[in-house]
Amino acid sequence: MAKTYAIAIDGPAGAGKSTIAKRLAKELGYHYVDTGAIYRTVAYFMDLLGVSPKDSDGVERYIDELTIQIEYDEEGKQHMLMNGMDVTDEIRTQDISQKASLVSAQPVVREVLLDMQRDVAKAHNVIMDGRDIGTVVLPKADVKIFLTATPEVRAKRRCDELLAKGQKVNYEQVLKDIIQRDYQDTHREIAPLKLARDSVKVDTSELDIEGVIAAIEAIIKEKIPV
Repeated sequence: MAKTYAIAIDGPAGAGKSTIAKRLAKELGYHYVDTGAIYRTVAYFMDLLGVSPKDSDGVERYIDELTIQIEYDEEGKQHMLMNGMDVTDEIRTQDISQKASLVSAQPVVREVLLDMQRDVAKAHNVIMDGRDIGTVVLPKADVKIFLTATPEVRAKRRCDELLAKGQKVNYEQVLKDIIQRDYQDTHREIAPLKLARDSVKVDTSELDIEGVIAAIEAIIKEKIPV
């Protein structure tokens, strides 16, 4: 079996991980895996059932009733299927983002999804983004990037993203949510967000997307034959 390569991109909410990872995957011909969307799907499922993301007993009781599939359209966009239903758009709200952070701290959720994520990496060249890819999911990834930016810059980007989708946003609330999400992600007991020992930190606060792409491509070319 031919060797597969894995690129892990971790970082806080709103750092631009998905946007950057999608571009890189398309240019390199890799599979893009947005792990945050997987946890959002779990959070959305539990939310529909009225189960709190902090309710470990409830989450454990219903997790086996959830089937998650990842599909890609002709443009390479990742679609999340929840028990056969496409919920790609429904999971992209601030509320579900917060609940995804909480539900991802549940041991049973991480256990169920860990093998799913690793299996994709075994079968394909992947660029996988999330909070714990380089530290937990793919600790032996060929390239590890930690993408970050100031909370203010990330809040502005998130507002622009939501406005483009026609959603009403309040910058101060989005900033507050991002700061809260950062705290949740970095302080959870299981697989907290942190810089892996062998990860390269890339601060995007003052870089446009082309600058970020160029910086990461240079890092990749040092480690992977492309």
